[in-house]
Amino acid sequence: MKYDIIVLGSGPGGYVTAIRASQLGFKTAIIEKENLGGVCLNWGCIPTKALLKSAQVFDYLKHASDYGLTVTAFDKDFSAVITRSRSVADGMSKGIQFLMKKNKIDVIEGFGKVKPGKKVEVKSASGTTTEYTADHIIIATGARSRELPNLPQDGQKVIGYRQAMSLEKQPKSMIVVGSGAIGVEFAHFYNSMGTEVTIVEYLPNIVPLEDEDISKQMERSMKKAGVKIMTNSSVEKVDISGNGVKATIKTAKGEETLEAEILLSAVGIKTNIENIGLEDVGITTDRDKIIVNDFYQTNIPGYYAIGDVVPGPALAHVASAEGITCVEKIAGLHVDPIDYGNIPGCTYASPEIASVGLTEKQAKEKGYELKVGKFPFSASGKAKASGASDGFVKVIFDAKYGEWLGCHMIGAGVTDMVAEAVVARKLETTGHDIIKSVHPHPTMSEAIMEAAAAAYGEVIHI
Repeated sequence: MKYDIIVLGSGPGGYVTAIRASQLGFKTAIIEKENLGGVCLNWGCIPTKALLKSAQVFDYLKHASDYGLTVTAFDKDFSAVITRSRSVADGMSKGIQFLMKKNKIDVIEGFGKVKPGKKVEVKSASGTTTEYTADHIIIATGARSRELPNLPQDGQKVIGYRQAMSLEKQPKSMIVVGSGAIGVEFAHFYNSMGTEVTIVEYLPNIVPLEDEDISKQMERSMKKAGVKIMTNSSVEKVDISGNGVKATIKTAKGEETLEAEILLSAVGIKTNIENIGLEDVGITTDRDKIIVNDFYQTNIPGYYAIGDVVPGPALAHVASAEGITCVEKIAGLHVDPIDYGNIPGCTYASPEIASVGLTEKQAKEKGYELKVGKFPFSASGKAKASGASDGFVKVIFDAKYGEWLGCHMIGAGVTDMVAEAVVARKLETTGHDIIKSVHPHPTMSEAIMEAAAAAYGEVIHI
């Protein structure tokens, strides 16, 4: 059972890596202990977007009169919404099965553990153990919901993201701890469905990794939608002895108690690096991450790691890019290291958030003299016609050379717009280049051109 490349884990890092390896002529196998597609396809990116789409349609129905329409009766079927989400995930997982067959990749089911001598031991569900060897072993085991000591998850009253997308019945109330992408997306979904939602965030702003202007707009939008938000606050302890959850919250004004049916812990992720043989092989780790070089080689020749288990943004598209870079380097192709300063981040709540590059604060801290432009969607014809005028586009340029340092958007559909900024920054496009690139009208994407024009005092529509 000898392969050129064995990939451990079949998430968006692992399965993409395996496909690219096969394309390059490597005899490839992929090991998966659960479902092809990993967390992203089965319990993360894809099924959450299905839930959020149902929430969006429900919101449209609630505001039908805003569009000149009369809907006399409608309601939600929470279990059907969950079922649709699971169906979408199942369909995507079956699609990965097809891709494995198409690319002649062997799928090995079971729990994989790396061993010295470029070997992997796989234990099947029935308990049988099989050993495989490969010239190159790529670890792509991903991550799971992180548990805090004072927030142990019982899967019933204190839950992680996995349970949040498969609840049998809709809770009347929910506390969401953490306001990163996962927390904000679930807060939006459940609030839209009619659950009373409170977000508890330890830092001063929600979506704390975003530009401060984006964070403040998101807080306004969520409060307007009925979500309660507590910043500069932390959950000290939870009591689940009663019917629901009693959470003791430490705030700037002192402690207070919140009660809800369910508490969702969305405080980040924990990498899946335990019990996979790293210590046996001698692979170096630091602060819950596997240490690799620019091309994902660990300290032990023949062993590599990509995705959430290595330092860098824990995002599906990053894992995929890392896997492709890794196997292309193994194949001897000329490849450049990934530019982690040009990775887009997206949050799929309502309004959506999309960003790439430096925030205004980061750019100032680096000593740049800035030209900053903002264009509100309230001045966009397409946004007004669509009934989605919340939000804005903010662009940040270096005043000296015109370098596009950062782009930050909040509004409807902005996750589909941010790629323009990613590609432009890759091509070293300046602010004037964006202004002089004719954008179609009427579109949401015009706001990028208008924001660039605003930075240089040339904006037309505000």
